[in-house]
Amino acid sequence: MITIAGMAAALVSCADKTADNGEFKYLIDEFADLKIMRYQVPGWDELSLQQKEYVYHLAEAAKYGRDIIWAQNYKHNLSIRKTLENIIENYKGDRSCADFKAFETYAKRVFFSNGIHHHYAEDKFFPECPKEYFSSLMEAVGAQDAGLLDIIYNPAVAPARKATGSDVDIVAASAVNFYDGVTRAEVEKLYAAMADPSDKTPVSYGLNSKVVKGADGVVREDVYKVGGLYGAALEKICAELEKAAAVAENQTQKDYIADLTAYYRSGDLKLWDEYNIKWVKDTLGTVDFVNGFVEDYNDPLGRKATWEGLVNFKDNEASRRTELISENAQWFEDNSPVDSRFKKKEVKGVTAKVINVAALAGDCYPAAPIGINLPNADWIRREHGSKSVTIANLTSAYSKAAQESPKNMLGEFAWSEEEIAAEKKYGDLTGDLHTDLHECLGHGSGQLLPETSPNALGEYSSALEETRADLFGLYYLADPKLVELGILPDMEAYKAEYSSYIRNGIFTQFNRVELGKKNMEAHMQNRKLIADWCYEKGKAANVIEKKVRDGKTYFVVNDFEALRGLFGELLAEVQRIKSEGDYEAGKALVETYAVNIDPALHKEVKERYASLGLKPYGGFINPEIVPVEKDGKVVDYKIVYNDNYLDQMLQYGKKYSTL
Repeated sequence: MITIAGMAAALVSCADKTADNGEFKYLIDEFADLKIMRYQVPGWDELSLQQKEYVYHLAEAAKYGRDIIWAQNYKHNLSIRKTLENIIENYKGDRSCADFKAFETYAKRVFFSNGIHHHYAEDKFFPECPKEYFSSLMEAVGAQDAGLLDIIYNPAVAPARKATGSDVDIVAASAVNFYDGVTRAEVEKLYAAMADPSDKTPVSYGLNSKVVKGADGVVREDVYKVGGLYGAALEKICAELEKAAAVAENQTQKDYIADLTAYYRSGDLKLWDEYNIKWVKDTLGTVDFVNGFVEDYNDPLGRKATWEGLVNFKDNEASRRTELISENAQWFEDNSPVDSRFKKKEVKGVTAKVINVAALAGDCYPAAPIGINLPNADWIRREHGSKSVTIANLTSAYSKAAQESPKNMLGEFAWSEEEIAAEKKYGDLTGDLHTDLHECLGHGSGQLLPETSPNALGEYSSALEETRADLFGLYYLADPKLVELGILPDMEAYKAEYSSYIRNGIFTQFNRVELGKKNMEAHMQNRKLIADWCYEKGKAANVIEKKVRDGKTYFVVNDFEALRGLFGELLAEVQRIKSEGDYEAGKALVETYAVNIDPALHKEVKERYASLGLKPYGGFINPEIVPVEKDGKVVDYKIVYNDNYLDQMLQYGKKYSTL
């Protein structure tokens, strides 16, 4: 067991601060298009020893799933990672030359993306050092592998983690490791045979499995479970979860952890549903967690889930805002601009809170969400409700890290000083509130018609679901109800978020995408879909205006009330598409408005953004949760902050590698 005295000198206890001026330094590394940050864990010392121990074991359980996400993202990722680790730890040659620095940057990018495909754009990226140099590094540490070298450098091998388009078989063409030797048609036939359209509590078939074709030509599932695929990692996860259950805050937590471990041991998705139902009803505990195969964004068919983990505890003071929203969930549902057929007659179990995370893992690490709404199964949301969280210490870290940079996006891309002033006055509040509404109510709003399959929208489901939740939040940001509840100070505040959202969705977010590439990530597609649709539909009334000054393009909202009306109109249509399972209409929206980027605007935003010297993507390293021993007994758990990104990647590779 690690003690404080045994930690590396680079780590600093939470009582200390690491910047020379005595303040906590958030931004610790920058490379390629990435910045690495740290987050603080406020409120840790107010937790009891039992709660800290509970968090500790939950965090260990989450981290032991690390190899799973690497393997899911691409079948050769773990071999590549271990080769990179070997070189970084054992290479004895010149580490100061430009080629080694380029190799090191590539390694950092791979660690960040949990593989060789960009974490957001999903296309393969390449080392900037020559292939021959990379080969010499491998040879120097006894890791020579011509096949692995070709995978890394050959642009024709696994070019995209997730393929899209009507002209390709998106299953066969995707690098993700959810399928082996099968076509889209074969996968869809397999799951069509499993589905029961009359089942009011449908199992999420395929969520925790890989579909393979055997030597006998039979298509089958290889299930993630102890004794099955990823079994070694899941065994470690179960062991830590059982330790956590022993010190849980209440019996409900013990019960659903038992369901979760039983699910991991059996692979039975009905147990996953039972776990989620009990988990969503636990609203009394301070400590909470996400652990499992949860989100399906990386699957080209929107069915299979990646591993993720997150451990947190409630920020009681900040949660009052989200509690007010959730207490009024029925009012928001009743007054939504969607067709009454698609509204929930009774909103059940919507709980919302603001949290501080203590550990990120799997698909939440290093790149992390700032809000979460779970569970994902529509029938569980309908019958039992959902949990929604806004992650306070991560949003705070993003904001503080931005303040450590001398230049910012707002000054470059906002049209007027009035726009800038509004953003500075209201932006943090309205940005957090939009996240709250998106997570607390947006994802939990509406209902499917009885005959609609939850998988009806296929590969477009993720983008459309994020569109629906964003639109719900945008529409209600401008509602007087928020001022009445005391959540917003006045009816001017929402305009800052409207201006920011349009500017980002239609233009500035594409600094993240390589020139000539399409817009492929679900959240970015959602924002582009909304902004472009509203720009087009509002053209006649000049709701959003494209302006040019000194050769620079700006997008300006002229009529905020009309823009709200457009948000409501699009929300009604997207909800209809989801509720009815209208695949063709959903496809048309995404393909028309969300995918293709205007080349001239793309080039301009890339050039203007480059002049700022900023990094478009950010992620985090975790603090360490360190047991403190006295006379052979653990008497406390301390938060210890690491300030070296590469060290944490190597440490995790040693401690949590199971596959």
